[in-house]
This record gives sequence, structure tokens and C-alpha cells, in this order.
Amino acid sequence: MARLYLMLIVLGVLGGVGYAGYSYYTNTQQKIETLTANNARLETAVKISEESVVTLQREAFENAKRTSELQKKLQKAEAYGDSLRRKLRQLDLLGDALNKPKDLEGRMNGATAKLWREIIADTGGIPDDTLPEWLQSNPNTRTESEGSDESRESPDTNSNETETSTTD
Repeated sequence: MARLYLMLIVLGVLGGVGYAGYSYYTNTQQKIETLTANNARLETAVKISEESVVTLQREAFENAKRTSELQKKLQKAEAYGDSLRRKLRQLDLLGDALNKPKDLEGRMNGATAKLWREIIADTGGIPDDTLPEWLQSNPNTRTESEGSDESRESPDTNSNETETSTTD
């Protein structure tokens, strides 16, 4: 009987060790599957992040290139603006307006007509090389309604009085 008990104890211990081994094996296999799935996700994430880094570096290089081009264009535009300011300082528009108003008006109208032709050409229209109707009239043959307000000027320069017109 002691043998029987000893045999049952040995079989119980061996069964317990076998169950523990089986349990350890299945638990380890589940952990391996989970870790393999996690590893695949991490590899995908690493691949995507490496591609993103390459894309960001390429875009940063392109943006630096564009910024450099824009900086060059800005410098050209500023130089052009400086050139225009220099030209405007050289032109005495106020003196011309006071001394030679007809000449200044003709130059301004001509420049305006040229600008309109360029705008029409740039926007897809067909530029008309002829002068607009308002430029074709001879400044010496203008009627009072077409001309400037020279005939309405008064020798009195009192700015406190305003010119009023009454119609009955």
C-alpha cells in the first residue's frame, strides 16, 4: 500500500510538472504570436516614418530652393522699386503740372493708354494699337466740357469762399 501511495504521489508530481510544462509552452506560444504581430506593426511604422523623413527632407530642400528664388525675385522687385523711386524723384511732376500742364496731361494719358494695352494683352485680349478716343482729340481744339477746369478758375484765391451754383 505504501507503494501505491508512493506511485500516486510520483504520478501526481509528474502530472503537475507535465501540466506546468504544457501551460508554459502554450503561454509562450501566445506571447510569441503577440510579439510577432507587434513587431510587424512596428516595422511598418518604422518604414512609414523613414519614408516620411525622406519626404520631409526632400520638401525642405525644395522649400529652401523656392525661398531662395523668391528672395532673388524680391531683391529684383525692390531694386525695381528703388529705380522707380529714383525716376520719380528726378521727375518734377509738381513743377510740370504747374508749368506745362498740357504736356504732362498728354504724357500721362499716353502712359495710361500704353498700360491699358499691356493689361489687355496680358489678360488674353487683343490689344488695339490705335489710341483710345479720349486720347485722339487734339488738346488745342477741346471744348470747354472736355478740357480741364481752367475756365472756372478765379483770380481770387480766398479758400474760405466756396463756389456755388444756383439754377432757377
